[in-house]
Amino acid sequence: MLISKMRSRECREMLERLGFGRLACASNNRPYVVPIYFSYDADRLYCFSTLGRKIEWMRENPLVCVEVDEIRGHDDWASVVVLGQYVEIPNTREYTKSREQIRSLLKKRVLWWQSGYTASQIRRKPKPPIPVFYSIKIEEMSGLRGTADTLEKGSRQGTPSV
Repeated sequence: MLISKMRSRECREMLERLGFGRLACASNNRPYVVPIYFSYDADRLYCFSTLGRKIEWMRENPLVCVEVDEIRGHDDWASVVVLGQYVEIPNTREYTKSREQIRSLLKKRVLWWQSGYTASQIRRKPKPPIPVFYSIKIEEMSGLRGTADTLEKGSRQGTPSV
């Protein structure tokens, strides 16, 4: 298998096309990784959630990471990693326009609201869902792609001894 770096344009196209990944955040030196839906626009990922551990931890430590991958086979895959900062869009009158713009971007994705709403319904102590719109301001982005190596395929006789 050949592994190559993806160009910035390829990373952006993948983020725009997929809109689903895993968000990593941390609190008190403990990591937390959860699936998220997002919409990509320029230098940000736009997201929706309800109040819970993920939002509490990102409020405490806004440095986050998002990983997005597309796997078609063991030697046909791509992965993009975004490092960035959590930016919450307050639920106030002055941010109404920003929240509506994010909602319109997210509406392009089917069931964009479901993971945030569902999480609020399965917690031990059910609470009314408190919607939270936020963005991840992209500070750094990189991607890798795995592709079949035709030379490797032709020379395989069996399993290599390790």
